[in-house]
Order: sequence, then structure tokens, then C-alpha cells
Amino acid sequence: MIQITIPGKPTLNIHTLILDFNGTLACDGVLSATVKEKLLALKDSVQIIVATADTHGTAKTQCTDLGIAVETFPSADAAPFKVKITQRFAGGVACIGNGFNDAPMCKVAELSVAIIGCEGCWTGLLSSCDIAVTSIEAALELFLKPMRIQATLRT
Repeated sequence: MIQITIPGKPTLNIHTLILDFNGTLACDGVLSATVKEKLLALKDSVQIIVATADTHGTAKTQCTDLGIAVETFPSADAAPFKVKITQRFAGGVACIGNGFNDAPMCKVAELSVAIIGCEGCWTGLLSSCDIAVTSIEAALELFLKPMRIQATLRT
């Protein structure tokens, strides 16, 4: 669990991190070595779930040696699937995404991060998220160094 104390707000106890795959975690369906390293560092603190329609068909093979869960679903109506995955947990959920279908998931999670990365970001997602960053590496580092979240969200 990652505990995040934000002055002026309730303490967040994050136990699950839900990640979109394409455009968020991976670029063109491929995880970088740096992203893999950060995921391995995080998985001892939080449960990591990749939620994806798997556009490139590579999510499971890219995540196999990381020991993290990958949940795939049809590309049509991806948003409701991501919301259902998020709602399975009783609080303590953070999520990271970049696309149109990530917005509903981000509204349900206790903490949400938008990525403006290699595929860009749906601009409407920014109003659904607590934090926006310019790379998946920066997003994952927020959870490895939670004082960054505290500094960004303090009242």
C-alpha cells in the first residue's frame, strides 16, 4: 500500500493501480525497459492491473515477465469495462490513462493521472484527472515518490 498524506484532504491509501496499456503504459504496443523497471519497483507496494482493449495485441506478452495482471476486453465500449474493473475494489484505487475511454475510470478512482505521451491525450481527460504529466515514467514515479503527489495536490 502507498499512503499519501495531502494537507487539507483525507489521507489516500492506494492499494491498487490500474493502468491503460496503449498510449499510456506502452508506445505502439511496446513497453520500454525504463517502464518495466518502474513497474517492477512498484509491484511490491501496490497491486498493478493493466486494463486494455489491446489494440496491438501485445499487452499480455509485454507484461508476462513482470508478474502483473492484464485484463483485456473488446475495443467497443472499453470505458464501461474499465469502470467495472475499478469498482471491483473497495476504495484505494489509483489509475493512469490517456484516452477518451479512460475518463469514466478516472472519475471513479480515488486518484487519477493523465498521460500526455507518445499517442497524445484526449483533452477532455484532463478535467477528469487529479494530475497530468508528460510521460508514463513521470506518472509511475509519482507513486514511487508520493511526496510529489502531496506537493501537487496540497490545498
